[in-house]
Amino acid sequence: MSLPWMESLAVWGDAPPSGAKPASEAPVRLAVLFSGNGFHSKEWCAKGEGKNMELGKVLAPLTDFREKMLFIKGLYNEEALKGNIHSSQTGNLLSGAPLASGGEIRSGTSIDQLLAQRYGHSTKVPSLVLGCEKSNPSVHKNYSMLYSSHISWTSPTTPTPLEIYPALAFDRLFKDEVSQGDKSVLDAVLRDAKDLRRRISVNDQRKLDEYLDSVREVEQRIQNAGKKGELQGWRPSLAKPNMQRPADGIPQDISEHMRLICDLLVLGFQTDTTRICTLKLNNDHSSLRFPHLGVDYMIHHLLSHSDTADWLKVNQFFLEQVAYIARKLDAIQEGPRTALDNTMLMYCSSMLTGSHDATQLPVVLLGGAGGRIQGGRVLDYKDKPQRQMCRLYLSMMDKMSVRLPKFGDATEPLAEV
Repeated sequence: MSLPWMESLAVWGDAPPSGAKPASEAPVRLAVLFSGNGFHSKEWCAKGEGKNMELGKVLAPLTDFREKMLFIKGLYNEEALKGNIHSSQTGNLLSGAPLASGGEIRSGTSIDQLLAQRYGHSTKVPSLVLGCEKSNPSVHKNYSMLYSSHISWTSPTTPTPLEIYPALAFDRLFKDEVSQGDKSVLDAVLRDAKDLRRRISVNDQRKLDEYLDSVREVEQRIQNAGKKGELQGWRPSLAKPNMQRPADGIPQDISEHMRLICDLLVLGFQTDTTRICTLKLNNDHSSLRFPHLGVDYMIHHLLSHSDTADWLKVNQFFLEQVAYIARKLDAIQEGPRTALDNTMLMYCSSMLTGSHDATQLPVVLLGGAGGRIQGGRVLDYKDKPQRQMCRLYLSMMDKMSVRLPKFGDATEPLAEV
């Protein structure tokens, strides 16, 4: 079981200088969060800078993070405009690659998986790919809806499998083998934890206790998940299951499901078990419903076609998940910076609005990439000739010391990022 950063221990491969206390520079992480179907057309906006930045209502949950945020507008993915449907706009969101249609599956290796291949060898899990809605294998207007269901692609013909079961995602992070019915991962390491506690500073002892408590809390929440709430999305003919629910399942309350998945992302980064995570909060063309918000009469996809108060409420719910992750990362101190300061957390969708407007893509970037990104800014590329989304990806890869001459349809990074 990996440990969080500690002042008393040399970590991430660094050796302490002679005669000095052990110290280390925390790694840069990448988290990509996605939600489908775009946002409220009048409330996805930002202007100004720093703590005076004014945010539209959709972004209101991120108010506390304005000084650590880049609001980027005007970027687009040219290949996504060719089909003008959900599948053709989503399957290449993180690669900029042309998509095959007519029953064939072909996209491009996405930025997260490219970084996992080049950067992920230092961790137990090269990349963690999470989701909160099952993939859809059907076809829509000659395009496979696997494109709508996956933003992470291991290769041009292989969408990276989504882990939507919190228990199995937890096992992948913390157990040598994914299996069910094993004892608690904490129980398995308590003796080693006690030995370690004797060798670290008082501050690190406190941090270790807090960390182990947070892991225990997630374990307990996973055990209890699925025992309450209402089914989301499409409704089957049975109102309740006619068999006993398995212990390891998907929480039926979407808010609890998302929070568990978000907690696993944070734990993965906090323990350095992974440095790259992709989280698809829902599909493009999503069937999720939101009874906890009082929005249970229409699925997410249909709701996106009008700028109603309920659509804004659902938008804000998704932004609350982003803020939740940012807040937890910002509470983890790693030397002079926080885990958020050492992370690039990108939140995006494959269209600006539910009317399939992909002429400019909604993008928010939180965190400092280890001091390499200055937040508190609005970057507008709308009227600039070279506004490929892949230019942003080249910039982000550069922050993680992966430098390519070309990615997708871009040959140079965004200098401002």
